[in-house]
Amino acid sequence: MSASPAPAWLLRWQGLWAESPHSRLRQHLPNLAGGLLCLLLLLLPLADRGGLALLISACGLFWLLWGLASAPSPRPLGALNGWLLVYLALALLATGCSPVPAAAAKGLFKLVSYLGVYALMRRLLETAPRWWDRLLAALLLGELATAVIGLRQLYGDAEELARWADPNSVADGTRRIYSSLENPNLLAGYLLPILPLAVVALLRWKGLWPRLLALASFGFGAAALVFTYSRGGWIGMLLSLGLLGLLLLLRQSRHLPPQLRRWLPPLLIALVVLALVLAATQIEPLRVRLLSMVAGRQDSSNNFRINVWLAALEMIQDRPWLGIGPGNSAFNLIYPLYQQPRYTALSAYSVPLELAVEAGIPGLLAGLALLVTSLRLGFAQLHRELLLSLPALGSLAAVVGLAGHGLVDTIFFRPEVQITGWFLLATLGAAQALSQNNGTSDG
Repeated sequence: MSASPAPAWLLRWQGLWAESPHSRLRQHLPNLAGGLLCLLLLLLPLADRGGLALLISACGLFWLLWGLASAPSPRPLGALNGWLLVYLALALLATGCSPVPAAAAKGLFKLVSYLGVYALMRRLLETAPRWWDRLLAALLLGELATAVIGLRQLYGDAEELARWADPNSVADGTRRIYSSLENPNLLAGYLLPILPLAVVALLRWKGLWPRLLALASFGFGAAALVFTYSRGGWIGMLLSLGLLGLLLLLRQSRHLPPQLRRWLPPLLIALVVLALVLAATQIEPLRVRLLSMVAGRQDSSNNFRINVWLAALEMIQDRPWLGIGPGNSAFNLIYPLYQQPRYTALSAYSVPLELAVEAGIPGLLAGLALLVTSLRLGFAQLHRELLLSLPALGSLAAVVGLAGHGLVDTIFFRPEVQITGWFLLATLGAAQALSQNNGTSDG
């Protein structure tokens, strides 16, 4: 029998307190970590920024405590964690070389805090993968409450919704809901990755009440996302749900007769395309909003983003290798030097551009490598029947949806969206670990 591999050298600090008198507390650590993470996911759209910051910091500290009290894992870091560490190293270098290092240090601290949440989720799901359903239940409860609050705004004071209507847009007159998040684009970004997970819950959970929760979360969440009239959110929803449907179809196709297996996928795709065309041509608000996508600079929202993107490209051209440092504080100090008159912005309004602005071209490449690795790990679970295989497919679809939305917005960097993104990556990483434990390796 071969000896167990040594733990990664970055994790050799773990287990320093494993022989302490309180080592019996280790058996309660998964439940305590799960409860803390459930609270965070439940309150994501409802707590204020101070409360979220406290919960995020508590998760990172709890991961450190768990690591000190438990022996390190003998498994290698894996590609997913490896690329995260590469990006973290680049962000650290970008902070040190930033023209505004103090502001960049704030962004670096936020990044480390989010990685603490990811690390705790990853360890919990590898140690006790059945906690995935409980974490998702907390996420769906918070999403359901947020979606209901948003949909109720349709029957409230129209003047409140009118503040998100742009009189200079071709979609003038559209009233957009924003729920407790105070921003329709942020609401869309928050709902987007949860919808495919709700579908997975509907297929995975047993019992009437759990399935009702999953169904209500999906139905109300999808309706609320539509009424945000967020074009990027719509693109992301179509990508994520379309991909999830295709993945589920491919997963089940092995049980179908060969003739049906050949014709069913193109038939379903044709029906979905037909339904989308009918909706886009027959529903007036939807048609108007979709037309604004191709209006170019004639639409004020498009014109604003184009001007911000051009300024971001100039920032990248001036600092292509390490950028200006991570975080919106650094961006807010440097962007005014490049902005066109009257086009102030809090971010680059595109995740790829934001990555390149913050950490240069290497940072963008590391982000793309992380995305490709996530897709590869998700597709590896397509025909497996492990505990987290189906959740991995839902996470894969959600990652693709977030990537689609991220092309035209940077809502992902807000904690309400980013924490869900780390949950997706932790699910994919834990699914990979389960596969390795069952005698396979996904890299």
